[in-house]
Amino acid sequence: MELKGMHIVVFGLGRTGESLVRFLLDRGARVSVTDSRPAHLVGKPAERTAGLPVSMQLGGHDEKIVESADWIVLSPGVPHTLDVLEGAKRAGIPVIGEIELASRFVDEPIVAITGTNGKSTVTRLAGRMMEYSGMSIFMGGNLGRPLIDYVSESKPADVVVIEVSSFQLDTIVHFRPSVGVLLNISPDHLDRYPDFGAYAASKARLFENQLASDTAVVNAADETAMRAAADAKSRLCTFSDADGGSCRAIVTDTEIRIGFPGIDPFVIPADRVPLAGRHNLENTAAAALAALAAGAGHEGIMAALDGFVPDPHRLERVSVIKDVAYYDDSKATNVDAAVRAIESMEGPVILIAGGRDKFGGYEALRKPVERHVKAVIVLGEAADAILETLCDAAEVRRAGSMAEAVEEAARIAAPGDAVLLSPACSSFDMYENYEARGDDFARAVRSLKARVV
Repeated sequence: MELKGMHIVVFGLGRTGESLVRFLLDRGARVSVTDSRPAHLVGKPAERTAGLPVSMQLGGHDEKIVESADWIVLSPGVPHTLDVLEGAKRAGIPVIGEIELASRFVDEPIVAITGTNGKSTVTRLAGRMMEYSGMSIFMGGNLGRPLIDYVSESKPADVVVIEVSSFQLDTIVHFRPSVGVLLNISPDHLDRYPDFGAYAASKARLFENQLASDTAVVNAADETAMRAAADAKSRLCTFSDADGGSCRAIVTDTEIRIGFPGIDPFVIPADRVPLAGRHNLENTAAAALAALAAGAGHEGIMAALDGFVPDPHRLERVSVIKDVAYYDDSKATNVDAAVRAIESMEGPVILIAGGRDKFGGYEALRKPVERHVKAVIVLGEAADAILETLCDAAEVRRAGSMAEAVEEAARIAAPGDAVLLSPACSSFDMYENYEARGDDFARAVRSLKARVV
């Protein structure tokens, strides 16, 4: 694809936007960049880009910046439904996302993982399984490094392994993963999509360009996910607690039984999986099928599990204070993720939840709260909505800050209990991101321990 001399406008000047700008300049394009945030909120990317030969507009999107554009390329978090972008589409200007642009320059097989929950874990697991099988990989996408960074590298990998979000899939045209993994679909981002059907349709786009030679790995226990893959032309591999076809992973509480065409069946014992919860057995099954489809082997898969270190803020045990375990699951930014976390706990739970509401409702929390939770502490913008839903399922208390929530949880907890931060909401009402929220929780726990132990 020839970019020299083209005028390309980049929307969004975060990490991905900055990488896009540099890539496009290297390819000889004329580049403009715009971000709705002012320069002081964009931060370092704005400072670094200011020294480049680009036209930069911060603090809003003026329609004039796109008038002479040949292409518009979006960073992952930029809604493709902005008025200025809708106007550009009507004018015939192509609007694509970063992974669409980058994929046009990638010749190597792409393994793309999406789903409401578990994307990052499965991306890292599958990537490590391939590495331990002797393959060189690039790992990134919505997880870590943008795909466009890979295009700029001089040394090609054997396989490109990327996490992709629904926002990124919204703007694909020809993007085609050799292996597409759909983990699950549950209500999320309904502050951005008009309804659940639109969100599910976005996830389904993962498979729309696949060919018969490609592979779709899908959660057979998730009816919405299976419907999303119904029209895929690719080979179907499934994971669930039921038997499937010749390409499947059967998940039980004690093991994962893998069947894959061309290799001998094998078993992954549950105690070899270094991640808590039944949902992580499913994640491991999906990762193993994806890795096998990309060329990994049995021994590499097992070795990767032995050497795997879980990401922070995902059911991470922060400390144990007076026989009460404190878990940071700040990455649980939707209700389904919080349900999975609650159900993975062995003892009674004191749940800390709340943040920015995504308007998907909290009814799905009721049954797990009734079964496993002795008290809920709510905070943030969604506190009232969660309290109203759960007030007759468990004791619910309010907190004005994370430190206050941890103190209140400590007062309620008894030996053998678990205090679980699993917010079921995004973090942007009180924090920059879920990492900052988890870090604040960990600080509060460490402060508590210093005072009571």
